[in-house]
Amino acid sequence: MADPLWRDLVKYSNEAKYGEFVKSFARSLALAMNQVVVNHQFANSELARNLSEDVDCLGIIRRGEHVTVLYRQRSTRKPGEWLGRLVLGYEDGEVRIFAASIF
Repeated sequence: MADPLWRDLVKYSNEAKYGEFVKSFARSLALAMNQVVVNHQFANSELARNLSEDVDCLGIIRRGEHVTVLYRQRSTRKPGEWLGRLVLGYEDGEVRIFAASIF
């Protein structure tokens, strides 16, 4: 369930498509995300625009009503690996993204 959501985030981050990037976000996260700030991130972050589709799921932990899925994320341009984090939960009966980040 988490992998397709992560793949979509990678795809739309690479394409800098803000509307598609946030389409599975929980309302609270979508409201907190400022479109200008996110577009600035897409424009200025080489990593955000060059994420590899080559990812590995490292594990899942449950915390209350949410699950956190950790990914090993790579770049198509930068050597090395990054830690991806996806927090999922239910909102109005649908699985939604409550947090997403790459460290």
